[in-house]
Amino acid sequence: MAKNEPLTWQPTTVSVPSVYQADPSIRLSMEQIMADPDWIGRAPQDAFWSFDNQTLYFQRKRQGSELRDWFAQPVNTSGNGQLVPLADLHTMGTTDRVYNADRTAHAYVFEGNIFVRTNKGELLQVTRSQARHSHPQYLADGRLAFRQGWDFLVYDFNSGQLSELVSLKTEDAPKAPAVHSGYLAKEQHKLIEYVALQQRNQSEQYHYRRQLQSENASLTAAPIYVGKGQQIVDASLSPKADYLIMAVRKHQPRNDKDIMPNYITASGDIAAQPVRARVNDFKPEPQRLLLVDLTSGSQHQLSYSSLPGYNEDVLADVKAENAKARGERYKSEKVIRDIGLMTDWYWSQSAMRWHSTGNQVAIMLKAFDNKDRWIATVDFDKKALVPQHRLHDKAWVNYAFNDYGWLNNSETLYYLSEESGYAHLYTKALNSRRANKLTQGTFEVANPVLTHDDKFIYYKANVSHPGNYEVYRLALATGKTEQLTQLGGATDFVLSPDEQQLLLTFSTNMMPEDLFVAPASPQATVQRITDTVSDEFKALPLVAPQIVAIPSSHGEHPVFSKVYFPADYQQGEPRRAVVFNHGAGYLQNSDLGWSGYFREFLFHNLLVQQGYVVLDMDFRASKGYGRDWRTAIYRQMGTPEVQDLVDGVNWMVQHANVDRKRIGTYGGSYGGFMTFMALFNEPDLFQAGAALRPVSDWAYYNHPYTSNILNTPDIDPIAYERSSPIYFTQGLTKPLLINAPMVDDNVFFQDVVRLVQRLIEQEIVHFETAIYPVEPHGFRQPSSWLDEYRRIYKLFEQHL
Repeated sequence: MAKNEPLTWQPTTVSVPSVYQADPSIRLSMEQIMADPDWIGRAPQDAFWSFDNQTLYFQRKRQGSELRDWFAQPVNTSGNGQLVPLADLHTMGTTDRVYNADRTAHAYVFEGNIFVRTNKGELLQVTRSQARHSHPQYLADGRLAFRQGWDFLVYDFNSGQLSELVSLKTEDAPKAPAVHSGYLAKEQHKLIEYVALQQRNQSEQYHYRRQLQSENASLTAAPIYVGKGQQIVDASLSPKADYLIMAVRKHQPRNDKDIMPNYITASGDIAAQPVRARVNDFKPEPQRLLLVDLTSGSQHQLSYSSLPGYNEDVLADVKAENAKARGERYKSEKVIRDIGLMTDWYWSQSAMRWHSTGNQVAIMLKAFDNKDRWIATVDFDKKALVPQHRLHDKAWVNYAFNDYGWLNNSETLYYLSEESGYAHLYTKALNSRRANKLTQGTFEVANPVLTHDDKFIYYKANVSHPGNYEVYRLALATGKTEQLTQLGGATDFVLSPDEQQLLLTFSTNMMPEDLFVAPASPQATVQRITDTVSDEFKALPLVAPQIVAIPSSHGEHPVFSKVYFPADYQQGEPRRAVVFNHGAGYLQNSDLGWSGYFREFLFHNLLVQQGYVVLDMDFRASKGYGRDWRTAIYRQMGTPEVQDLVDGVNWMVQHANVDRKRIGTYGGSYGGFMTFMALFNEPDLFQAGAALRPVSDWAYYNHPYTSNILNTPDIDPIAYERSSPIYFTQGLTKPLLINAPMVDDNVFFQDVVRLVQRLIEQEIVHFETAIYPVEPHGFRQPSSWLDEYRRIYKLFEQHL
């Protein structure tokens, strides 16, 4: 990967102060922190614009309930919205509405039915049925197409007629009746006149039905059959309704090898819940890409052989290393790589994108070995893929930053790519051999939104500091970039339908998310709309964490980290400290926005009130810092991250008046895995640790996540054994608390069971295990949260 981006930030310490008038006499309590979070405030969610740009719609959680209600708030006033009656919910529209060519009307889905609204406010309900409809799209001739399962339906606004355009069937195509080939069948047909007559009648009926369907325009076209035992992954219809592209694969039966016992059920019985396959067992099926000519009904498989690198042995070095470890020798050879549609964990768009004219289609593909991503178009005459862009990564192609599409008024693609080392915007005209890089710098571009006139692309990025996300726009004609917000925190946006205003969801470390509105232009005044934070939260005397760039002993890039300091931390004897390890691995927590770890944020403030220093590091593997930071853990999970923890501990000892012998650590999920690796492999680093819902053996985790980083166990067992805590348990010498939910369908309870048995067999006794019988991966019950954090707090109080 190239490393030529100009530096756009400096490793300075930043902090966002609270905007509230706090009461310094309040002391935080564990009971308050771990209570149902409604007490903090019920923040707006899923906000979007009304069709006329005058109203904001958003959801808020009901007090004390899992239900969420919709609210409406006029743009020109501040407030927390008026409840939208259930009878009116279908009139709101949605954030993913689709427009017709002249943008005078749009279509959307509500509760599985299709609605159309004109700019004059007229509302038309196109469907009203129990069947679920989805994926509305306007065709080039003005009709509206949408899906019912894998049936594509079309509504004609002039006639009011709803008709079936094409139906996709995962069955074998019917065949004309034929005489069975066996001897007895042939003799029966020859000797028994009745049998011959029945055969002739069936054959005539078959050919009559085919002729009738072909010649009578009142009937639907014959279905498209993809074969028995096949599964449709996705299908996309041309705006001209002349072609359809679909990806199919062999049907993958549900995993029946593993179950998850649920011991606390309403019936009193033990329920065996099905769960996902482990990476060790999962076998991805390659996808076939089919081009269907809807005029003739013919199907053509699009070969992947035109994609550069489609048959490269990209894992040759890995295979050779593992073969050598077995005392064997690996000879590299050409391979046929398994390829299919790209999946991005953060997008809702299809991997197949038609130009609005219907003359071109682009398809984003990936190799299942996770080393390549391609964008290709289709030559309809040659029935072939035409490669437009290849993104190759020796580690793995990111499952984020894959947004792409067409400019509206030219046959030019725009897309995000990490090829420079950071996620940036590019355009590429189909008649050009080279792409045009639109943004540059040591920052990540996300969520690009193109205006309908191709004038601007709006996006969010962390240009000035890795933890500060603002909204920008880029003028496609000139390449000029303009910063539109300067709020200092985490800012997401939704562009208004008229593309003149921004709906902003903004937060800081100290302020939960609320809604704001601003003109979609530079230096615009930002207006606050909602204020949903409770007075109880506003009164808390919370300490704002400082975002510190801790120097790394393993590279030039510092480790950005949140540090919570007591007011008098430099005075008196060296302090106790706690290091928190965030989950997911690929997640950013040392940014300036409100964290999903709000309970931990409050717990850290409780620790600060009692004199602790708390450190929360965006160790290598974290999101927001570019490709090299993300992929540092390739084939060695738990090594770079723990090295960063060592640097963090050394920094606290040198700069935060921390006692090296009084430091503990904890974290959940990936953070629990890191707690294991730190205590097992750096036994003198921490005096105690708590691992919550932890991974102990990556071969037992899921395929989509793990195979990116460690390949698969059959190909790369070295990486799994190097990265899994269960192989290093003999290094445990300090107190360890293991907290495990029992109905966790993400990290299985089995992970803890196996590791505990390993510790028992090794006669290691300084660990404790707490189980949570009703909890999934993310706890739901306040009583479980409270019990878990009381145990963590007790661990630190006893051993630090």
